[in-house]
Amino acid sequence: MLAHGVNHIVGGGKIAGTAGWFESLGMRPGRLHAWLASLTEVGAGVLLLLGLATSLAAGGALGVMVVAWVTNHRGNGFFIFRPGEGWEYVMTLSVVSAAIGPLGGGGWSLDHALDLDDTFSGVSGLVLALGPGLLGAAALLAAFWRPPRPTSA
Repeated sequence: MLAHGVNHIVGGGKIAGTAGWFESLGMRPGRLHAWLASLTEVGAGVLLLLGLATSLAAGGALGVMVVAWVTNHRGNGFFIFRPGEGWEYVMTLSVVSAAIGPLGGGGWSLDHALDLDDTFSGVSGLVLALGPGLLGAAALLAAFWRPPRPTSA
């Protein structure tokens, strides 16, 4: 997640290119969503690496992947290497993100060092990952996603 977010900001077409791509997917305004997605990926990536607020970070990753699946990947088949990029990769990251919520950061995490394991794992961790991830994605899509209309033949 971290590398992907950084790449959206400084790689390739930078934020302007990411914004144009998001606009083409129907996420308007594209610049706002390019920054939201990129900063969520960077923030979630850093928190997951540190094991800090692990379930919330997993929820951020889940939310970004759900939006990616709905806006770009769902109609392109399963395999990522197919034209249009299928949904296998975003599905895998979504499932892993959802699983990290209840598992927590583990013994080497900052959550563990700060005695936050009970907050950011188990049932509460699952709720903290799925709730913001799925509800955030649904709210974002409902408010901002305007898919392009199919062109007539």
